[in-house]
Amino acid sequence: MALGRLAGYTKRHLLSDSVVKLKDFQERKLAMAHLAAGSNGNFIEEFGRKLQKNELILKDELKLLLHLCQSADDMVTARDAIYRYHGENRNMAFGEFKFGPLFMRLCYELGLEDMAAATLTDKSLRGFFSDTTSFNIAMDMLFTKGCYESSLEVLRDMKNQGVPFNMDTFTLACGTCYKLNTPESYRICTTLLEEAQTKGNSIPRHAYCFAVALALRQNDMEKAQLLYSLILNTDSRMCQNLKVVILAMLGAVQETVSILSVAMLPKSPAFVKRLEFSQEVVDLLLLRSKDGPHVTRVEEMVLQLEQAGQVTQQTLDDMLCHTPTGRRKPIAIMEERRISRRTLKPLQSTLLSE
Repeated sequence: MALGRLAGYTKRHLLSDSVVKLKDFQERKLAMAHLAAGSNGNFIEEFGRKLQKNELILKDELKLLLHLCQSADDMVTARDAIYRYHGENRNMAFGEFKFGPLFMRLCYELGLEDMAAATLTDKSLRGFFSDTTSFNIAMDMLFTKGCYESSLEVLRDMKNQGVPFNMDTFTLACGTCYKLNTPESYRICTTLLEEAQTKGNSIPRHAYCFAVALALRQNDMEKAQLLYSLILNTDSRMCQNLKVVILAMLGAVQETVSILSVAMLPKSPAFVKRLEFSQEVVDLLLLRSKDGPHVTRVEEMVLQLEQAGQVTQQTLDDMLCHTPTGRRKPIAIMEERRISRRTLKPLQSTLLSE
């Protein structure tokens, strides 16, 4: 594939703040630190001595310890405490509280991706990290640091342990495979999506976009087209850029020109941002149309896009590895209108009761 920058090394996290919840976690840490400030001595040092004496570890003690860690040294104590706690409670249910996401957020905050991956995949801790969120946070952390092989290893371990995949998992998995860009990672990506489709799992558009881009990098045009056809809504900037790449690679220059023409139509209000195309996508289109019957039209279209500010220096890799804004919350007005503003009584609308 002629898009060299598609193999770039943009490093950004793929999970939204609503999943990682790092800010919320740090606020809780601060509150717990204030509560522990009145106690005598250093809690973490005392906990270390407790570990040396092989004393029983209580759930609330471990929870407090994980909220007080501030350094890599503290995390060594926390990791040892987790091993001890799991050993003592291996055959017991932990209740609704899950320690896994807490430990992973600590690793995320302190930049301890190696500790996160090693702890998460340690067979002696099987059952302790039984939730999807822990694995997703770990993979996102490793993706951010460019540790794609380790991220893939975490994915394998997640699958082997039977931890269910959610939509974030598919995005992280496809993103990791895209970054690795090897025949093996390509096989893993396509197999994962095929299995998910067979099971009826919901696959997010972002995951499909990663898979399409990977197919393009592996020069599998047939697969790229098939994967693209599975995307339900292709109106996004990323999808339209990928569509132009696919058509340009296939030599369908006239169809590509039609997409560019639609993008320039003044349909939307002035305050709505127009569709942008990556400079590398435009360059590929110019290259593919060179010496062809549509070259003049393509050059005119590209010039008009540039003059309209619709050509961006963002690469396809930049677009793919964007930081998500998080899931949208339900529209507030729907919640408000459950109560009549006039009578202050519940509305009896059948629409709202559905």
